[in-house]
Amino acid sequence: MSAWVRVRDLRYEISGRVILNGVSLEIAPGEIMAVMGLSGGGKTTFLKCCAGLIRPVAGEIYIGETEIVRLGESQLNTVRRRIGMVFQYAALFDSMNVYENVAFGLRHHSDLTEAEIRQVVAERLEAVGMSGTERLMPAELSGGMRKRIGLARALATNPEVLLYDEPTSGLDPVVGSLIDELIVRVRDTLGVTSVVVSHHIPSIFRTADRIAMLYGGRFETVGTPDEIRRSESPVVRQFIEGRSEGPIQVTD
Repeated sequence: MSAWVRVRDLRYEISGRVILNGVSLEIAPGEIMAVMGLSGGGKTTFLKCCAGLIRPVAGEIYIGETEIVRLGESQLNTVRRRIGMVFQYAALFDSMNVYENVAFGLRHHSDLTEAEIRQVVAERLEAVGMSGTERLMPAELSGGMRKRIGLARALATNPEVLLYDEPTSGLDPVVGSLIDELIVRVRDTLGVTSVVVSHHIPSIFRTADRIAMLYGGRFETVGTPDEIRRSESPVVRQFIEGRSEGPIQVTD
């Protein structure tokens, strides 16, 4: 099956510092691809490039058959509607209740009536196990609840691609497992293609169909969870085993 997200020779730098140095990756329709690596190693930068939120200095990014790097802002906005992003800290609007947060994208990027929006919001909240929370404010939600509301908001516009930035960061193991199960269930029920950026090894192995290890601005390896577990790369072995000794040197 042809790739739904294709990244070719992607390069990103800021203030002369190279963050991504010619990375390439293909993600199949309906696949969950996990991108793992060190904190500050470029994982979120890769995700933001795929979302069209920042522009690389070189390379190509295809969402379906559309290459987005060279699109103008108006055309890029059209493609962004096909992409949902779940931010690390949910990024809910604090002044809006749950209903208004989930309805936000529909109000700005669809012609649905208020009754239709209400139906979509109810369906998406049910999908993430948050029915009945419409009137709650973000300040009344736990971290796990905020993550689930952020996912409901991303799902509201029926995206073809879902991008997750550290979806289990800051959560206890039980809630983290719940989010992992939700990521898989959303893929299975809605058929979306998913890219999950994380450095939480148990979550990665629970959710991913394939895993890409980002290190030194490049993908050290790409493979299935079993292939990653059997990897002979010293970088991969040190990272997944959480060892302090090895080629990865911690500088802070």
